[in-house]
Amino acid sequence: MFFKLPALGLVASLLAITEAAHMDASYLGPRTVDEYRRFYPYTHPGPDKRKKVYIPESHSDTDDRSCEFLQGLKEANHGGTLVLPAGKKFVIGRKLDLTFLDDVQVQLDGEIKFTDDIEYWQNNYFAHPFQKSISFWQWGGKDIRIFGTGTLNGNGQKWYDGFAGLEVLDPDNTYLRPILFYAQNATNLFIEGIKFTGSPIWTNFVVTSKNVVYDNVIIENLSTNENLPKNTDGWDSYNVDGLTVRNAWVNIGDDCFSPKPNTSNIFVSNIYCNGTHGISMGSIGQYEGVKDYIENAYIENVIMLNAENGARLKAWAGPTAGYGYIKNVTFKNFYVDNTDWPIVLDACYFNVKPEICSQYPSRVDIHDIVFKNFTGMSSGKNGRQVAKLTCSPNAVCDNINLSEIDLHSPKGEAEIICDGISDVGVPCVPLTEARKRGLVL
Repeated sequence: MFFKLPALGLVASLLAITEAAHMDASYLGPRTVDEYRRFYPYTHPGPDKRKKVYIPESHSDTDDRSCEFLQGLKEANHGGTLVLPAGKKFVIGRKLDLTFLDDVQVQLDGEIKFTDDIEYWQNNYFAHPFQKSISFWQWGGKDIRIFGTGTLNGNGQKWYDGFAGLEVLDPDNTYLRPILFYAQNATNLFIEGIKFTGSPIWTNFVVTSKNVVYDNVIIENLSTNENLPKNTDGWDSYNVDGLTVRNAWVNIGDDCFSPKPNTSNIFVSNIYCNGTHGISMGSIGQYEGVKDYIENAYIENVIMLNAENGARLKAWAGPTAGYGYIKNVTFKNFYVDNTDWPIVLDACYFNVKPEICSQYPSRVDIHDIVFKNFTGMSSGKNGRQVAKLTCSPNAVCDNINLSEIDLHSPKGEAEIICDGISDVGVPCVPLTEARKRGLVL
């Protein structure tokens, strides 16, 4: 990590979405994506004897190379590499089924760019039932490696404009947006070095896969106007065993990293999140009668800037919620700055009124959760509160432990609020008492 503990603040001058905040000379790490890349340069692997396949480049943003891209992967399959050179653009304008892959590499040093033909993509896509997800393409197979210094561009501005004022979890929403990178039934998927940008919605969604690794990648989903990117999570997963993210810069408008139901053996290390909703376990328990789980997650060395949340667990409540558990999760070495809630355990997700949560509490059990070595400054949006732990009376919530917590609020002495839980390792004010004392906004 790039700060001397305890750290008390940090610059917030990252691109267009950040605001001036606390300057802390003890922070020695990157403050922009260019600085990040200087700290963490990507170096191509050495030469190899694999067969190299090349395809024609696009000469405009409508010069579709979908057929050539598909054919190139077929030719490179079983031991070859599809090479997309620097300075060249490859436009994808048709949905692609790439689930046949076996021992193949894509060297992406140029740019893959999707068309922004919304009418086409909303009628031609691959669908997954979880939260009505759709995608431009689907990758799958075994021993797949995508690497390089290039860019995967979702061309998202037109999508941001079209979705302005809408909500993804509105049951009446019909404005579906495609995920930038979607993989299913993949084993040994490695993605290294590349930049993801302009994703219309979730940036990465990995489903029913095993041993997936992202290393030294950049994600930036930014808008050129007032219609900000929405729901552009960095990573989401469903039914995945083994998900690793190392050395990443993420500048987006939603969860930085957010494994969804039935994800296990998660490892995240050395990640910089700016303008996000934090690193979240879940949400889970969304669908009635369905059992979800997340287990065995280790998240360490996180810089969280200008965020709604730092480390968060979220479980659905309400009359149609499902059930399940979150177990054995460690959040360690978090530095936060200008973050609304540095620590959150939320058993009343999503936008459910308190009286509904009381009547229909969450049935997601939460076990063996560690928050260790959290430093920095909240935004003060929630007054003196820097952490809120809400457990459900209808589920087990045990062995929740906070230690080495050195969080501060610009509104005064920091407080940690608990609801339905006690004995968390640090002083914790019950929610009822906090309301009486005016600590809760």
